[in-house]
Amino acid sequence: MASVVRLRLRDFRAYADAEIELSESLTVIHGPNGAGKTNIVEALYFGCTGRSCRTTNERELIRFGAAATRVEVDLEDDGRDHQLCVGYEPGEPKRLTADGAPVERLADAGFKPLVCVFVPDRIELVKGTPSLRRAHLDQLVAALWPSRAFARSAYAQALAQRNALLGRIRAGGGDGALRTWDLELGRLAIELRGNRQQAVDLVAERAVGLASDLGLSGGLTIRYRPRSAAAGAEEFADELAERLASDLERGFTGHGPHRDELLFAREGRELRTYGSQGEQRLALLALLVAEREALAEERGSPPLLLLDDVMSELDPERRLALIERVTREGQCVVTTADRDHVPAPGVALKWLAVADANVQHEAVAA
Repeated sequence: MASVVRLRLRDFRAYADAEIELSESLTVIHGPNGAGKTNIVEALYFGCTGRSCRTTNERELIRFGAAATRVEVDLEDDGRDHQLCVGYEPGEPKRLTADGAPVERLADAGFKPLVCVFVPDRIELVKGTPSLRRAHLDQLVAALWPSRAFARSAYAQALAQRNALLGRIRAGGGDGALRTWDLELGRLAIELRGNRQQAVDLVAERAVGLASDLGLSGGLTIRYRPRSAAAGAEEFADELAERLASDLERGFTGHGPHRDELLFAREGRELRTYGSQGEQRLALLALLVAEREALAEERGSPPLLLLDDVMSELDPERRLALIERVTREGQCVVTTADRDHVPAPGVALKWLAVADANVQHEAVAA
């Protein structure tokens, strides 16, 4: 899988123009708060995926006073040079190119790197709504096994068809096709549930161990909780039939994997409700690093790991444990307000100093 060599920004957030070279292993971006470190992390994610990891309003990405933004990512894959480019101008379709050729999705480029990102805003994955965790889990399934990505969209389409049929029944229409759609929804629900459970099984134990290493006391548990216990499509369809009256009253299907939950708990209490922000951040960090390691095993190459502002809450021993773990293979980018918070492991290391949205490349250590 490709590694990132260089990042170029034009009118992105606070940056008018910047070019940033990455280490093949660890790149540390340091500077005072508000200097523009997180913007670089976001730009890397944007350039590799075509979307922001911080906002859904892409107008926020454009530097104040500029008309558009552009991010270029230079990559190297098996000795070959490649480039991904994302351009955005409000009111116009987003421009995505791979090696200069327009693409509908950057995922269509065979050399696009996988990316795992931790930014403070992502704590909503732990403390926010269940829909955020379901969406994240489905994205993980698609990254682990690309051929399974269709299961989520197929389930959503079947669910929409059943909900439309419920609307017609409420309006006085017949329900002759309902069992057929219940069986189809059941078939897809069982597949989707199985994919999610398998993904959680791959990462949960690893994440629990890492959380302990990072100082989350009391024992973390990560568990997938499905709504349905059905063993097959027939049983799932029977469960839907039992709930038909309530579905008709609501006007939509209230049972199925679109209502499932991914639970984070410590000492048997949900972190979403009872955990401190520090505990929630450590649980999320452990999960994301565990996902990266699972992706490395399944896909044969570790994703680019972006860690924004994680060192301040760790003591020196745990900072070293984290850095040693994430630099075993693959690329990692870490931001910090204090350069001394990032230990220097025995890998190719590049330091970038950031101040007022200006980047200075410092000496490379080995």
